[in-house]
Amino acid sequence: MAPVLFDIDAKPGDLIEIFGGVYHHWAVFIGGNEVIHLIPSNLLEVLAFLGSSDATVRRQRIWEVVGSNRFQVNNLLDDKYQPLDPSTIVSNAVKMVGQERPYNVATHNSEHFVTELRYGKPESRQVQTAAVIGGVAAAGVAVAVVGAALFSAFRKNKDKE
Repeated sequence: MAPVLFDIDAKPGDLIEIFGGVYHHWAVFIGGNEVIHLIPSNLLEVLAFLGSSDATVRRQRIWEVVGSNRFQVNNLLDDKYQPLDPSTIVSNAVKMVGQERPYNVATHNSEHFVTELRYGKPESRQVQTAAVIGGVAAAGVAVAVVGAALFSAFRKNKDKE
């Protein structure tokens, strides 16, 4: 697959929000058109056990992760927390590449992963929003599980090509 050139105004340490329908996937931009993100390892476990599994920290070219989805720089908690130094964010993210980590759509998803890297605090506004809109977190989590499964399956198939 030929590289797609993106006009992205991102700096190392910025958070990238990737729109995948209801579920948004998140990555940390590390420079050189590369991102680091968290991908569930076993989608069947995620679906069977209400969103719990292991996940792998991966380093990829941004266009491999984004595909044809819309995306944006979104440092969503800069108004709430002081971001860590960009070199610290990138260094910590790079050190995690290849690690297996717990994954749960409600408590340890890709948004939690990147906000912890940038701010030192794992938060997911999409989980919080789902809880408010649905009245209970379980309803929003179910939607996020399906979205995560579809996004991850798509990415794994693209990686095999």
